[in-house]
Formats: sequence, structure tokens, C-alpha cells
Amino acid sequence: MSAAAIETSVASAAETIEVSVVMPCLNEARTVGRCVAKAMRALEDLAIAGEVIVADNGSSDGSQAIAREHGAKVVNITQRGYGSALQGGFAAARGQFIIMGDADDSYDFSRIEGFVDRLRAGDELVMGNRFRGGIRPGAMPPLHQYFGNPLLTALLKVFFGSPIGDCQCGLRGFRKEAVGRIKLSAPGMEFASEMVVKSCLNRLKISEVPVILHPDGRDRPPHMRSFRDGWRNLRLMLLLCPLWLYSIPAGLSLVLGLFLMLWLTPGTRHLGRVNLDVHTMLLGTLCVLLGYQTLWLGFLAQVYGHFSGVLPTSGLVQRLLRAFTLERGLLTGLAIFVVGLAANFWLVQEWVGRDMGQLDIPYTMRFALWGLTAMVAGVQTAYSSFFLSMLRMTRT
Repeated sequence: MSAAAIETSVASAAETIEVSVVMPCLNEARTVGRCVAKAMRALEDLAIAGEVIVADNGSSDGSQAIAREHGAKVVNITQRGYGSALQGGFAAARGQFIIMGDADDSYDFSRIEGFVDRLRAGDELVMGNRFRGGIRPGAMPPLHQYFGNPLLTALLKVFFGSPIGDCQCGLRGFRKEAVGRIKLSAPGMEFASEMVVKSCLNRLKISEVPVILHPDGRDRPPHMRSFRDGWRNLRLMLLLCPLWLYSIPAGLSLVLGLFLMLWLTPGTRHLGRVNLDVHTMLLGTLCVLLGYQTLWLGFLAQVYGHFSGVLPTSGLVQRLLRAFTLERGLLTGLAIFVVGLAANFWLVQEWVGRDMGQLDIPYTMRFALWGLTAMVAGVQTAYSSFFLSMLRMTRT
């Protein structure tokens, strides 16, 4: 057979696969066979052209042989981690649609019809929702059910506008082409959140179907570690949300700091029996400097995310980049620095006028703080402009 004929044959075979069921596996000999059998039976009962892929992550208990005996294709993934195993399984999948789920028998793979229906209807990511479908007694630790999962789900709604009510459900389906566009890369348990976050950022069409969570069939503790993996999920959300990690805290700090500085510049303020003076203004200076620096970090993070493809393109970032040049940044920084230098020069004149003697600290310190703030902000602007220009060089 010619090479062209072989390629045509392979392409034709690939086209016949509509659904690939992918299961990550690490020492699941007790349950992987049942999971594969349920998935194979569901594909047959629903008359779906499909396949079952077990992405094995280094099992030492014979899980691979059991999976093959029940009809699965086993793919060996050497890089450890939940996300790594799934990504290896996705790469091997030939289906237009992929349904993923754990191989511990906590999800019923015989009931995948709802996922297939939503994907056929045009949805790009279909999440299972265990809170709508039902959580059987002992299936989920109370810490996860009443705190961890609701907290992460709520943060996803706030940070990314997620429509999902159960962000950590392991049973989900998606269009292979759509998820391939969003460049998933997390190797560990945070992969579950990365898929949802990047789907929201890239505006994929997302829906949910109810699923039932059963107690898993393991005879050992789960691979998940509550606090470690909870932190990894939260960390990923923050890294992919510069608005909440940088911009909002920076804005609040700047507003508070500028208010305190402006309010206290004329002199001492009295709130009942409480007197606020130059020391409170010093706190305002700290807030301004921290806020300004964090604002720059947020902008630089947005630019890096834009250039690297980690974050989707932002219209605001594009407009700011078009307006920005290194020369403009340096001139702006220099102008701010000169304003601060002028305030401090006035203080030197005051000192000289007093024969270099004692200054009126509560009065002169106010101008010193304004001068200090402007000089630091000017230097920050100049050096941040250089760093931003370096980021732009990586784009060309």
C-alpha cells in the first residue's frame, strides 16, 4: 500500500471516532476495569463511534493490563501529575469530542449521554455538576463539599465570570479542537481549574449537566491533598487574573494613600479625640508607593500574558502599547522626578534660610513626603518603561 493510501486510511479511521473517553490512572486496579466497561457499554448502547483511552501515569499494580482486557487503549505518560496524564490522553484521543473522568469509579461512565447531547448541540465545554446531580454519603469530604469547592467556584465567578456551579467536578466533556486552542499546560491537580479559567477567558460556550458522585472504590487514600492542591488551584486563578491580583489592590491602595496625603497636607486633622498628623500622612505615602508599583506590575503582567499567549488579547493592553514608547515613558518619569526634586529643593532653601538649623518638622515633613513620593514614582516609571520595552523586544 502506498504512503498516500495509508494516510487516507488513517484519516478515514480518525473521522469515524466521535467520542473519546479519557481516564487518568495511577494504581487503580480495583476500579479501572469497571470504569472502562461502563464507558464501552455506554458507547455501544448509544450507538456512538468511540474509544476509551486510559492515560496511565506509572501504575505498578497491573492497571494497564486490566484496562486493556476491558477494551481500552492504554497510553503511558511518563511525566507525573493529574494534568500531565490527561494532556497525554487528550493528545492520543482521535474523537471530535472528549469526555474525561477519574478511573476510581466515583463517576458513572454509563451515563455520558447528557454530555454528548450538549456537545452535539454546539457547546464547547460541558461540566458535570455534582451538587445538582447528588453527592452520595461518604463520596466527598465535608471540607471539600462545604468549603473548598464552593470557595473556588465562587472565586471563579468573581474573577472570570464563570457560569459553572461545580468547578472541581472531574467528569466533563469538551470539543477537542476548542480546548486545543486554549493551550492547557498545568501538570497537577490545578489542571481542573486551568481548563475552566482559560475556557472563560477565551469565551468558550460552557454548559453543565447534573452528575452523581459515588464513593470511590479505592482501598487506599486518594492522590489529592486538600490544602496543597487547594492552594495550587487558587494560585493558578490568581496568576491568570491580573485584575484581581494587581489592579484592584493597587487602585485601592492608591486611592487611600492619595486621600490621606491630600487630606493631611494642610495640617493636623481631628476626629473626635483622635488627632491625625504627619505620621498618618507617612502611611498615605507608603500606600501610594505600594499602589503605584503594584499597578505597574499588573500592567507588565498583562503585557507578558498578551505576548506569551497565556492570557487572551486585551483591547485595553493593545491600545496602551500603541500609545507607549520608551521615550514617552522616560520623559514622563523624568517630569515626575523633577517635581519631587523641586519640592525637596524648596526644603533645602528653607533649611538654608534658617542657617541650617532646626526645621518645623510637622510643617516641612509634609512637603518632604510629597517630594519623596514623586521622586520614587518617577524612577519607577523610567525603569518600568525600560522593562516594558524589553518585553516588546521578545515579541518581534
